[in-house]
Amino acid sequence: MCGRFTLTADFEQLIERFEIESFHLDDEYVPSYNIAPSQSVLAVINNGHINKMGYLKWGLIPSWAKEPSIGYKMINARGESLMEKPSFKNAYRKKRCLVIADSFYEWSRVGGKKKIPMRIKLKTDEVFAMAGLWEQWKTPIGDSVFSCTVITTAPNQLVRNIHDRMPVILRPEDEKVWLDPSIQDPHLLDPLLRPLDPELMDAYEVGPAVNSPKNNSAELIQRIC
Repeated sequence: MCGRFTLTADFEQLIERFEIESFHLDDEYVPSYNIAPSQSVLAVINNGHINKMGYLKWGLIPSWAKEPSIGYKMINARGESLMEKPSFKNAYRKKRCLVIADSFYEWSRVGGKKKIPMRIKLKTDEVFAMAGLWEQWKTPIGDSVFSCTVITTAPNQLVRNIHDRMPVILRPEDEKVWLDPSIQDPHLLDPLLRPLDPELMDAYEVGPAVNSPKNNSAELIQRIC
């Protein structure tokens, strides 16, 4: 799964990297070293003409949901079964997004008990796009809640030593295809949901402070070993 990640890049860098032509942020962009489920995450969608960036609530709430609490169970979606799940089937075809990050955390078990937090990133330290799905849910009084989920896949050789799942990190050349709302054929999308080349990635141990989402500072990404 992917249950925690970081985004520490400059806002201007993100605008340029993802070719953003329109953005709407309810809150000012602030770099984060410990993004957790139910928080707002920075994401990119395409309306058929331009890339737009804004915040989505992490934890997908299907449009048909009776209660928003279902989102707590939907922070991730398995890439292998998107078309089999009512919660994700429509969004996979019509509402795809990029969830922006520059690293993610996973916890490696040692001796079957102790969990060691690991930070996983690109060797270049560049930002990347995790494949996501988004939805719009209406409250009983008609307000809209925009939410998302991060798609996961089987781990590559690097992550396999840490966890049995990893987020789908899209290759830059695949991002436009993923965002294009005119592409709705799963046969064209499924090949994008594969693990990233492990040679492009790095992983290292960080301190236990990251275990609590209340902690959020640059110290969290300092290498332990």
